[in-house]
Amino acid sequence: MATPLRQRPRTRPDGPYRCTACRAVSLRWVGRCPACGQWNSLDAASDLARGSRWAGTAPGDRAAVVLAEVCADTAHPLPTGVSELDRVLGGGVVAGSVTLLFGPPGIGKSTLLFQVLSSVAATGLDVMLASAEESLAQVRGRAMRLGVVPPHLLALEGPDVEAVEHAVASQRPALVVVDSLQSVADPELTPPAGSLAQVRACVERLTRMAKTSGVPLLLVGHVTKDGDLAGPRAVEHLVDTVLSFDGDRHHALRVLTSVKHRFGPTGEVGIFEMHDGGLRAVPDPGPRMLEDRMAGVAGSVVVPVLQGRRPLLVEVQALLGPGVAGAGARPRALGVDPARADLLLAVLSCRTAIEVPPGAQLFVAAVGGITVSEPAADLGMALAMASVVTGRSLPADLVAFGELGLAGEVRTVPGADRRLVEAHRAGFARALVPTSSTCAAPEGMAVRGVRTLAEALAVVGADAAATRCAAAGGLSEEQDGRRGEPGTMPGWPTVAAAASL
Repeated sequence: MATPLRQRPRTRPDGPYRCTACRAVSLRWVGRCPACGQWNSLDAASDLARGSRWAGTAPGDRAAVVLAEVCADTAHPLPTGVSELDRVLGGGVVAGSVTLLFGPPGIGKSTLLFQVLSSVAATGLDVMLASAEESLAQVRGRAMRLGVVPPHLLALEGPDVEAVEHAVASQRPALVVVDSLQSVADPELTPPAGSLAQVRACVERLTRMAKTSGVPLLLVGHVTKDGDLAGPRAVEHLVDTVLSFDGDRHHALRVLTSVKHRFGPTGEVGIFEMHDGGLRAVPDPGPRMLEDRMAGVAGSVVVPVLQGRRPLLVEVQALLGPGVAGAGARPRALGVDPARADLLLAVLSCRTAIEVPPGAQLFVAAVGGITVSEPAADLGMALAMASVVTGRSLPADLVAFGELGLAGEVRTVPGADRRLVEAHRAGFARALVPTSSTCAAPEGMAVRGVRTLAEALAVVGADAAATRCAAAGGLSEEQDGRRGEPGTMPGWPTVAAAASL
């Protein structure tokens, strides 16, 4: 005889209820736990009372106050000693704040946070590293490779989250790093470390510990195969700051981006360079990213992109190579959005006279280890494609930015003034921008506004005649003689006349 399913009683005591699998709390009984998905796991939690999260405070004692009279100067950030990290955090970590740093394996998350601990400990403050993944011998080995181990650096081994709480309560360090979030575990829960229930419960306990003790907490998180933060998405809402640490493992540059920040603006970016002795801050990445650029080569253009609020000069390249049977002219993309490259090639073919020769394969790449994803790179990417198809190189002192619509129009993008200032500071004398951009040209820089992609191609000299000649198998003698000369762009003002624009 089959065992009957567990039936929900007709009457149940008032909530709250606690899940026996993940310890999550629900105000009413449900058949399936909203946190971990387990069925029939909610039991009455008699030890929890409504409002118990404010222990020791009666409901009548919590009166509303005038917001304008609240002091906003109580949160003074503690500098981490790493300039690019302080730039992203707006000066440092705030007392009682919880910061989550995530990124792919081997990118340098543990190295970065260990350098932070070493810098703060060098000032005489006690800091603590809770190593849930590595043994203390492994941590000591990394520390010796990075430099001298400061005496004020404390270390705790093991995945027990209760041990972390007791160590913080007894030692009262100025900063705590937990490495990593997917390795710590609550001994009261049966699921293994890294599971949905464990990650959520540990983050809740660690966040409560940071808020009650006032100790700033830095957590290390892993990512999934898609590059997203591993674990429940609710983890991002439990912490104050979420930092993404990314980069190409085959390049030295690393990019730190603030995805969420309750104590300052989001989207700020810090640049690091990986060396044998650890990570080094790169306050001016422009020369580092363009130092190996070859001028006068068809298919190359520099695009000022915004990483957060920070302008970076990235070289976008295109190459026309032998095709693969049945592959068509669909571009192969590296460092840029493949779907965006497909769209730009379609706009280029439908709204201009540029056509990729039959049987050829188009390649598009952003070089230097920086991934370009913003639409502001559309104009530069389309010009690079047109340049390699026609065989005409773009001027070496030219930058271009703007979003392209399906009608071939060039649309405005935010931060145009910052992009132009950074390009001018790096020595670029010309810029192609959307006509609708309301920004002043830096002194000594010629800025040309264009309404359509076809107009931009005409300005740089990749007109229909050059396109037809290139598609027929070569360039005319006049066009070939003007290859790569910056002064051959029709209708372009000279640099000396830039002041009159």
